[in-house]
Amino acid sequence: MDVAYFLELSLNGAMAGLMYSLVAMGLVLVYKSSSVPNLAQGALVMVGAYAVLAWANVAHAPIWLAIPLGMLSMGALGIGIERVALRRLAGRPIVMILMMTLGLDIFLRATTLAIGGGTARPLRIGISDDPLFLGPLLLNRAYVAGAVVATLLFGCFVAFFRTRRGAVLRAIADDYMASWSVGISVERGVALSWALASMSATVAGVLWGSIQGVDQSLSLLLLKGITVAVLGGMDSLGGAMLAGIGLGALEAVAAGILDPLLGGGSRELVIALVLILTIMIRPHGLFGRHDIERL
Repeated sequence: MDVAYFLELSLNGAMAGLMYSLVAMGLVLVYKSSSVPNLAQGALVMVGAYAVLAWANVAHAPIWLAIPLGMLSMGALGIGIERVALRRLAGRPIVMILMMTLGLDIFLRATTLAIGGGTARPLRIGISDDPLFLGPLLLNRAYVAGAVVATLLFGCFVAFFRTRRGAVLRAIADDYMASWSVGISVERGVALSWALASMSATVAGVLWGSIQGVDQSLSLLLLKGITVAVLGGMDSLGGAMLAGIGLGALEAVAAGILDPLLGGGSRELVIALVLILTIMIRPHGLFGRHDIERL
C-alpha cells in the first residue's frame, strides 16, 4: 500500500468516524443523565432522516428549512419518549429501562417500515458527488461536510454545558440523588438530554441519508455509535469525537487491506473486535470516568 493511498483511506475514514460520533454523542448525552445506554439511538437516526424527508417532500419545505424543522420535531419526540415511556420506570432496575429502549428501537423501526416501506429514498442536501482534490488525495465531499458539521455540533454542546442549564445536566450526571435533594428537576434534565440526543441523531441521519439513502439500514449505525461511545468513554463527549476519528481511520485502512483478501465485510469485523476488546481491556473507555466504590 503506497503512502498516498494510505493517507487517502485514513483521512476519509477519520471524517466518516466524526459522522459516527454524531450517533455516539446522543448515546453519551442520555447515558450521562440516566446511566443507561440508549439502544434506540440507531432508530432515532433513521426516524430523524425520515422526518426531514417528510418536511421536504410532503410539506414541500426547502431543505435548509426542513432540516431544522426535522430537528425540532425529533426534539419533541425525545421529550415525549422520556415522559410517556421512561418516566414511569423511575426507580426500577436499570435492566428494565434498557429493555424499554430496545422495545422503542423495535417499535420505531416497525412504524417507519409500515409507513414508508423498505425502499431507499434519496435525500439531497446540495453536496456534490464529485471528489474534492487535496493534492494527490481524493476526499469525499459528503465526509468533509459531515466532519465539519460534527465538529460544529460538538462545539455547540461544549458551549451549552457551560450554561446554567448545562450545569444542571452535569450535576444530574454526577449524582442524580444529590440533585434531587437540592431541588433540581431530574426528570426535566433527563427529558432535555433525550431531546438533545434526538436532535443529534437527526443530524447524523441527514448526513448518512444523503450518502446512502434513507431506509431501515440507517438504524444499523447504532453498532458503530455504541463502539465509538464505549471506546471514548460513555460519559465523555470529547472522547466520542476522538474515538470516532480513530475508529473511522482504522476501519477504512483495515477495509482497504483486508477486503481484497476476504471479499468484503471487514469493516463490521473491525468494529466488532474493537467493541469486544475495549469492554474486555478498558470497560470505562479511553477517556471515561472510572468510579471506584468503597465496599
